[in-house]
Amino acid sequence: MWSQVYDPFDNMLLSAAVAAIPVFVLLGAIGLFEVRAHLAAIMGLAAALLVSIIAYGMPPHMAGMAAAYGAAFGLLPIGWIILNVIFLYQLAQEKGEFEVLQRSIGAISDDKRMQLLFVAFSLGAFFEGAAGFGTPVAVSAAMLIGLGFSPLAASGLSLIANTAPVAFGALGTPIIALAAVTGLDLHELSGMVGRQLPFFSVLVPFWLIWAFVGFRKMLEVWPPILVAGLSFAIPQYLVSNFHGPWLVDIVAAMVSMACLALFLRNWRPARTMTEVRDAEHGPSSLQPAAQMVTDSSAAVRRAWTPWVILAVFVFLWGTPQVRASLDNVWVEKVPVAGLHALVQKVPPVVAAPHTEAAIFNLNLLSATGTGIFIAAIISGLYLGYSLGGLVRMYARTFWLVRYSLITIACMMAIGFITRYAGTDATLGLALANTGWAYPFFGTLIGWLGVALTGSDTSSNVLFGGLQRITAEQLNIDPVLMAAANSSGGVMGKMIDAQSIVVASTATKWYGHEGTILRFVFFHSVALASLVGLFVMGQAYVWPFTLLAR
Repeated sequence: MWSQVYDPFDNMLLSAAVAAIPVFVLLGAIGLFEVRAHLAAIMGLAAALLVSIIAYGMPPHMAGMAAAYGAAFGLLPIGWIILNVIFLYQLAQEKGEFEVLQRSIGAISDDKRMQLLFVAFSLGAFFEGAAGFGTPVAVSAAMLIGLGFSPLAASGLSLIANTAPVAFGALGTPIIALAAVTGLDLHELSGMVGRQLPFFSVLVPFWLIWAFVGFRKMLEVWPPILVAGLSFAIPQYLVSNFHGPWLVDIVAAMVSMACLALFLRNWRPARTMTEVRDAEHGPSSLQPAAQMVTDSSAAVRRAWTPWVILAVFVFLWGTPQVRASLDNVWVEKVPVAGLHALVQKVPPVVAAPHTEAAIFNLNLLSATGTGIFIAAIISGLYLGYSLGGLVRMYARTFWLVRYSLITIACMMAIGFITRYAGTDATLGLALANTGWAYPFFGTLIGWLGVALTGSDTSSNVLFGGLQRITAEQLNIDPVLMAAANSSGGVMGKMIDAQSIVVASTATKWYGHEGTILRFVFFHSVALASLVGLFVMGQAYVWPFTLLAR
């Protein structure tokens, strides 16, 4: 048994600085020195191993097993999702169906701002609600590339859009996990998050279009942006407060897509933007949009069929009943030798010492990526591929994403080392020592957790207990701060290395992860700070305090 130590240097600032070394190495290599993502991830992994072993005294074999556990989690479920989404995209693109899909979305509106709003925000939220784990970014970024968006715009804007739905992603998994680790009431947590995020569900679409074309051109299309935001935010509030966390994103996304599509049937901007801003070279450089061709209804149905099949399978695989039935057929829960129940978390991160579980869930049948794989196979056969053609395309896809899979495995290895070594808890404790300003900085703990782990669920598991303990010590509502961990965390989703690699893979823009990180970093920090200020208002300032009850 090894007990975690959160202040190995008896100086919290120094300990936090050392704990942050792997983060600085990883993000610095990607963002400042333009090191290829898989090489930067290997460098960050080496730094994480050294810090955990030398500075924190973690036994080397435990650190190595934590890295292996994280790498395995990176490949299943996350890498498995990415591989199969790109496989489906390749199948559709090879047959020319993606061009038809592009033109059909253009039929909803030929304005690129509206296409971005529909694909990245409304449709992306559906995939977040059904699957999570990188699926929405992969799908929406691939679609935006097909619509003529530059790789940077498609990647960065998909990341910005995939924020407000994240707390209720994968059928409410982050909130369910938060309730489990904190012991707080699930419905109270769901309702609190549902009274925080709807304001940002209205703000994010405006922010998204502003980041794309600038403030003036955003104002030209404010009515449909407001429609998309409100039609998502209102169901988000109602379902989260009066039903629970499970169907929040699914219902809100479907309402948002329907309302936006109906609104655009009767509304057109005074000046239609049919060209795509090339975010790599600035606002003055525009790419001409693809020439519009009229497709038959049958052709449009054929182009949309693979993505409808994908949506159906992703939704089915996301439902607890289907997951449970598939797990009953076959699932292996493998305790990680040399790590499981051998690492002890201690106060003040937890109320009482307890051992950390380390069980790898080998659930290939119920993994979301398997549903996507089956959808891709069915779609490929529907599009006319032979079995041999499917095998060849899959091999080509695997070769295409090989470096991305290595990167994701290394990224998750870093996250798991920091979790089991306790270095992430050190960073959280440093922010927790902020007294009356804790509602703001506690929200940033959630942001930090997602930026480090790539998952709102993981951030909630990591810091949920800390949020409750600290809030009770400061006489702040623990439900408020636990919910703030999840709400603040969603804004860290756009800068976590895993999501950036997913975006660069979906857009085939390998080696430019640093450019994507620099594009989204300000937006992530600014939006996380706004969430922090909102939570401060809920804690101290009327009438925001009414939203904390």
